[in-house]
Amino acid sequence: MDQQAMHITLAAGPNSELESFALRAALENFGVKVDMHWIGRPNDLINVLSGKNRGEIDYILLSFHGEEGAFLMPELGEDVYEDGEPRGTAFRAEEIKRYASLKGIHIISTGCTLGEKNLAHAFIEAGAASYTAPDDYIDGNAAFIFVLTMLYELINNTKTVRAAFDQARSIDEETKLFQLYMQK
Repeated sequence: MDQQAMHITLAAGPNSELESFALRAALENFGVKVDMHWIGRPNDLINVLSGKNRGEIDYILLSFHGEEGAFLMPELGEDVYEDGEPRGTAFRAEEIKRYASLKGIHIISTGCTLGEKNLAHAFIEAGAASYTAPDDYIDGNAAFIFVLTMLYELINNTKTVRAAFDQARSIDEETKLFQLYMQK
């Protein structure tokens, strides 16, 4: 793949700023066009996943913390939530099914447990070409090096998603926590 051809939306979740800055810097060094989206509330994530707040892209990189198969969100005061905005600190498969429109886009999530099957299937049902994430609690450094390796293999070595995933997953026992789900 031509280095200038890849376009990624990077959505930075709460308390994931350092990982997001490092990923953005590395990806831009690879020649990737990176659009940053800082997620401070559920509607910010909905706007990225629904397409309302993104252009033509190849990948969405979700730099978030996760727990029990849900994206962790900040809890806002009741008077801060907008009408119809999901409440609470977890953004789950139900919200993905309700709001996401991902036709042909590849999704990579870095957060713990975000590779659980229910959540992954919600992304695939929303049209994602592929969904990659760890299915257990993972070391943050392992998640970071996995993402860089996978994207490096895609960009510089023109590997397929499956081949790039396999290369990145083979680094060590932590990176083996990543799972890949693809459209059939």
